[in-house]
Amino acid sequence: MNTKNKPEVVVITGASAGVGRATARAFAEQGAHIGLLARGEAGLEAARQDVEDAGSEALVVSTDVADPEQVEAAADAVEDEFGSIDIWVNNAMTSVFSPAKDMEADEYRRVTETTYLGCVYGTQTALDRMIPRDEGTIIQVGSALAYRGIPLQSAYCGSKHAIQGFTESVRTELIHEESDIQLSMVQMPALNTPQFEWVKSHLPNKPQPVPPIYQPEVAADAIVWAAHHDRDELWVGRSTMKAILGNRIIPRRLDRKLAQSGWGSQMTDETENPDRAYNLWEPVDDGEDYGAHGEFDERARSRSYLLWATTHPKQLLVVGLSLVTFISAALSRWRNTKGAHAKTNSSTKSDVAEDTSSPISSRGNEE
Repeated sequence: MNTKNKPEVVVITGASAGVGRATARAFAEQGAHIGLLARGEAGLEAARQDVEDAGSEALVVSTDVADPEQVEAAADAVEDEFGSIDIWVNNAMTSVFSPAKDMEADEYRRVTETTYLGCVYGTQTALDRMIPRDEGTIIQVGSALAYRGIPLQSAYCGSKHAIQGFTESVRTELIHEESDIQLSMVQMPALNTPQFEWVKSHLPNKPQPVPPIYQPEVAADAIVWAAHHDRDELWVGRSTMKAILGNRIIPRRLDRKLAQSGWGSQMTDETENPDRAYNLWEPVDDGEDYGAHGEFDERARSRSYLLWATTHPKQLLVVGLSLVTFISAALSRWRNTKGAHAKTNSSTKSDVAEDTSSPISSRGNEE
């Protein structure tokens, strides 16, 4: 993809906080030059500092991904600064926590424009630059909810489902054209990001990610790995695997389960502040940096064993072979021990039989 003397050029949307923020630092640690796209000025500047602290370079471009002209202008600015874009990560999102009956039309529209159409515009912009070179990678930050809808997030689930369908469609077109451009989707579990502090909510209590919760660095590691491996889709977290496979096998059962547990699992015990700021229309991190992490550090997991197994196949094979060898040796020892006990018991029975027959034999001789 890149010449050895040229750092990778990466564009990340939604880069000011959460997964985008963690992903920017992860790419920076590998020496990539990064275009940081988001709306919040304070968050973007802090993300730039993260990249520079990791020893790399970043360009901040204030961008609303719901506006295709802004996305196009941002891509031009990045290429003017760093050269051809090698990797484009579509990560920007927003949401509204609410039953569908309480949603307003403009809320659905805004979530769809940002989360789904922002991904579409980013993909088109990246393809316009990658197709002439026939090289490049586009990563869609997805979710288990791209396959399995849950209550109280109909706008977000609908957008992620749409991204899934859009990505599959575009991928088939690239295959038809025998293109070397890679298009991958990384399906995420619940993550500890600031979105639960700033997305709009109609719920009585504060929203929370559905446990188990993972740190955003887990997502960032998955994105970086997917960007450098030819993989159409990557699942992060056992909960993602369970949701996707469960929806294929027992969708109606999941409907009933989510109908019972889907409300409580998405709310904390704390009452929501109806007057708090939210980022649906304007950025919340324009004057304050929220960072990569949300409020659930104590409950969040710092690793995904499923992700490790997927991204370390050779090591997994070694572990598997070692386990098979250990089990085989243990079974062999058990069989040998069992055989030794059997021989001992047989010898004991024979000795007892001889002892028992001796007096009878003696008496018989005496008589």
